[in-house]
Amino acid sequence: MQTQQAQPSAQKKRQGAPRASPLHVALGAAAVAIPVITVLLIYEIGNGSIPSIQAYGLNFLFTSDWNPFPANGGPPILGALAPMYGTVVTTLLALIFAVPISLGVALFQAELAPRTVRAPSLFLVEMLAAVPSVVYGLWGLFVLVPFMRVYVDAQLGSKLGFLPIFAGQTDGIGMLTAGMILAIMIIPYASSVMREVITAVPTSQREACIALGATKWETIKTAVLPFAKTGLIAGIVLAMGRAIGETMAVTMVIGNVARISPSLFLPAETIPSVIANEFTEVAGNGVYLSALFELGLILFGMSFLMNLAGRVIINRLGFKTKQ
Repeated sequence: MQTQQAQPSAQKKRQGAPRASPLHVALGAAAVAIPVITVLLIYEIGNGSIPSIQAYGLNFLFTSDWNPFPANGGPPILGALAPMYGTVVTTLLALIFAVPISLGVALFQAELAPRTVRAPSLFLVEMLAAVPSVVYGLWGLFVLVPFMRVYVDAQLGSKLGFLPIFAGQTDGIGMLTAGMILAIMIIPYASSVMREVITAVPTSQREACIALGATKWETIKTAVLPFAKTGLIAGIVLAMGRAIGETMAVTMVIGNVARISPSLFLPAETIPSVIANEFTEVAGNGVYLSALFELGLILFGMSFLMNLAGRVIINRLGFKTKQ
């Protein structure tokens, strides 16, 4: 009897075991594919960077000379400091210009805009996010560069030219223009995330503040922004990641000169612009090609560190909020 009872119970266990559906298998494969692709990406870029690392070592990070074809026919003289400098400066400029505007757009759309204005505003912001970067680059080259040369660079140079950051030739091509076009490109991304975070703030937060006699702006300042600060930081991190890797638009307006200068008016270059401009010129020069791979590896590391710093800030702000 015990043997007969044990057999049906074992059959029920086998029958009751959950079977993986095709959807579960597909979702699991998608989840595994992301880290696998990341590892393969790092491996390929790192493997391509080995000849450059062996040739230049750490000096590649601390020199700004960039001469892949020396006149004497010697080995290429290459250094990543100038494009690293341009990448950091243009990204910081973009964040300085874009973050206040993005926050203002998000607050307007989430808290202040009437319904008749909110829908067209959302459509216009989302449409900006869909514009290809090469279109931004053409617009920047033919519209933004002349505008910056006449109305911004010249005025800043005449009024604040005694400052090193506003000294030098003002022809509209340079890091300031590149930072400006980057800011225009990342505003839709940052404002969309910020708007969703602000909208997610519980209505009870606002109602409690208004019940205490607060005005609309006081409610936003004391009840909405503190509650949404971690999400706002996340929007800034997303925008930063978008800005640091932008290629075509920056390439068309930054000037593409290997230079480290405090002046924001002078031409410079970024890591993506160097890779885009020179990847087709490396035929037969293995170290030159490997140096471009190493630039890509450096850009990946910079992006990773910036995102990691943003994640640490978000976690600390979240911990303080819980306390």
